[in-house]
Amino acid sequence: MTTRRMGRIAAAGALAGALLLLAGCSGGAGTTPAPAPEQVPPVTGTPTTQSATSDQPGAAQPTRAQVPSDDGAAAGPQRCTTGELSASLGQGDAGAGSAFFPLIFTNTGSRTCELRGFPGVSYVAGDDGHQVGQAAAMSGERGAQVPIAPEATAVAQLRLANALNFDEATCVPTPVRGLRVYPPGDTASLFVPMDGTGCAGPLTESLLTVQTITAP
Repeated sequence: MTTRRMGRIAAAGALAGALLLLAGCSGGAGTTPAPAPEQVPPVTGTPTTQSATSDQPGAAQPTRAQVPSDDGAAAGPQRCTTGELSASLGQGDAGAGSAFFPLIFTNTGSRTCELRGFPGVSYVAGDDGHQVGQAAAMSGERGAQVPIAPEATAVAQLRLANALNFDEATCVPTPVRGLRVYPPGDTASLFVPMDGTGCAGPLTESLLTVQTITAP
């Protein structure tokens, strides 16, 4: 083999090697590696549904904590009935043209019960117990429930105006023998003996004024 031919072969080999090297470098720079697969965390709980909003009528549902209990513990004592009570007047206090007495309700029953509001009070006279004058006017705000244990009491302050404060012709003074008292919410009455004078005439106001029931 001549020297010239050998030189040509060497040059061709060098050129081929250079082309292979260039192709390898071009492929490595222009290829983007594939992204690693996304790691999704495993589910560790039971999926929940979104609660309905309050502006969707009928959709909102109460949680268990919002459901009232059925055990009746929050109901509280029931109203005292007339058959479970007695009524009496406490120590009176005279004022300017009036007398003031605590009207006392005693629980004579065997259970704790409650009273709330104003009792009905009126003068009565005669053997038939007919009413004399208007029933007591209510004074002040209605109070809260007052629980009364057996043998315990609750009171309502009662004001009795003097019949002599009024014109005799208009008042028509009439002897009375006591008070008819209706516990709040009841249609049966109690009788409280008391001698006094009422007005049987057509007065525009009552001689009696009663306040709401409170604890003693």
